[in-house]
Amino acid sequence: MKASLRKLFSPLLNPLERGEEPYAYKPLSRKILLAVSLLFALMCSALMLLMPADADKGYLIPVVVFGLVSAVGFIVGVLGNDRAVAKIWGSR
Repeated sequence: MKASLRKLFSPLLNPLERGEEPYAYKPLSRKILLAVSLLFALMCSALMLLMPADADKGYLIPVVVFGLVSAVGFIVGVLGNDRAVAKIWGSR
């Protein structure tokens, strides 16, 4: 199952996992990435629930941004290797 999901999300994972340069990875980084992704997902959900029914379409921009950030964080945190997690945090 994980292999098929990695293949599905390979356009996102491959650029982050590519490279031969050294990187600094700490096991806590993956847990923090998943926690931050959960917070972004909660903010996205809260914005959707609190948005007025007659709201302008511009109110959807933060929902989409928070949703995409949380999705990328979850995908990299669950399916990505150590190098991908380190690149998300900007460590080399």
